[in-house]
Amino acid sequence: MNSSMTSTGDGPRATRPSFADVLSAAERLAGKAVVTPLLESPALNAQVGGRVLIKPEVLQRTGSFKFRGAYNRISMIPEAARRSGVVAYSSGNHAQGVAAAAALLGVPATIVMPADAPQIKIANTRGYGATVELYERASESREARAEQIAAETGATIVRPYDDPGIMAGQGTCGLEIARQAAQLNAPLDMLLVCCGGGGLTSGCAIAMAELSPRTKVYAVEPEGFDDTRRSLEGGTRVANEPGQQSFCDALLSPTPGELTFSVNRELLAGGIAVSDAEVAAAMAFAFTTLKLVVEPGGAVCLAALLAGKVNARGKTLALTLSGGNVDPGTHAEAVAAGIAIIAEARPRLS
Repeated sequence: MNSSMTSTGDGPRATRPSFADVLSAAERLAGKAVVTPLLESPALNAQVGGRVLIKPEVLQRTGSFKFRGAYNRISMIPEAARRSGVVAYSSGNHAQGVAAAAALLGVPATIVMPADAPQIKIANTRGYGATVELYERASESREARAEQIAAETGATIVRPYDDPGIMAGQGTCGLEIARQAAQLNAPLDMLLVCCGGGGLTSGCAIAMAELSPRTKVYAVEPEGFDDTRRSLEGGTRVANEPGQQSFCDALLSPTPGELTFSVNRELLAGGIAVSDAEVAAAMAFAFTTLKLVVEPGGAVCLAALLAGKVNARGKTLALTLSGGNVDPGTHAEAVAAGIAIIAEARPRLS
């Protein structure tokens, strides 16, 4: 695959990143991003009948994988252009990643966030030193506001997924998974990746295609927002129907990115959709069994596995827990609901 990495401020976005770009991103992130472990739960293995390796990006800097792409992308901005700052739009995790990365690099950051974003994500973004501008998701365009800010200030737009620098940075998660699985002598049959716009999925797919080509990579999305799954099935990008709802706020992109889908269409084995109830059950399992706090969007891969939408029996697979930034009340409600769902299902599983 051709590389699109350049030293210009916004850079061309027409060419997708290569494996070499992922390796370069890993060099930039060394000592900055957390090399999160691959965790294994005997209880989970026993329940699904296979070996499951969990990549807990909830332990990443800022609480999600988004720091990887943000730091890599901002690092690529020339010094002279950095003085004008960066602007990003996000429901929360990309916002925090950009804010933290910009602070580390001494770059001013403005983040356009929906007014209904989880309060913990808004507070954390401000806590990293970024200026937050709120907008109404139903009536205003975050992209238009970001473009306006960039035009007024000269700031570089740091897009949430459809950017080669972002994709390469997120690909370091897949790079680590492949290397760590090899160290464990655990050849992966499958990798499940949480998917919104497709930045993490495409980046991981690039890394796995190079280091573990036998591994089938799947995108996992919330029901109603499974645009990547449907796009893969149809061979072309499609949008989600208006009016859909899900509490997986991190994964509510309207359509796959152009660059991300160009990679995913070639490298993914398919897509999987999960319901909010299945996600709540996964959040409960993560909390009670894995002892991890996982936000709704971060739990979709675990949800797909626990709901039986993936056959893990006799197989070795890895999955991402992509983020853990969730309001306490939302987490408590989801875990309580999930525990009830698990209890109701248990007699049928015995």
